[in-house]
Amino acid sequence: MMALLAIIRVRGVSGIKPQIRKAMELLRLTRKNHCVIVKEYDTLKGSLNICKDYVTWGTVAKDTLTALVEKRGRLSGDKHVPNEMISNVVAAMEKGEPTNIKPVFRLSPPRKGWKSIKLSYPTGGLGNRGEKVNELLFHMM
Repeated sequence: MMALLAIIRVRGVSGIKPQIRKAMELLRLTRKNHCVIVKEYDTLKGSLNICKDYVTWGTVAKDTLTALVEKRGRLSGDKHVPNEMISNVVAAMEKGEPTNIKPVFRLSPPRKGWKSIKLSYPTGGLGNRGEKVNELLFHMM
């Protein structure tokens, strides 16, 4: 099983440098509160380093991934993922295989809000959270 990262865009589009904008487009993070699940690899660290002032990320757990696909996963045509498909989709995502769901999960702003959208994680909402991203995802579903 390879490590999966959940990357969530925290800040909006105003005043972003073109290099940062391009890195977030490549990660498919075009709007605030959008989340993508990607497998961890070396070149991803470079992209995260470029846009670290606009996103937060961490290692996602299997139960969080299952809940995310169940509540916010969408098929083409903006249809919900059927219950019998959820376990297959999660297993395919963990193996790094392509799935038939949309790659971006549209989330709500977190309940109780962000601490700060301009400071790094322990004091604010940006940067690497590690395992604490699971808690944030449950607040945003």
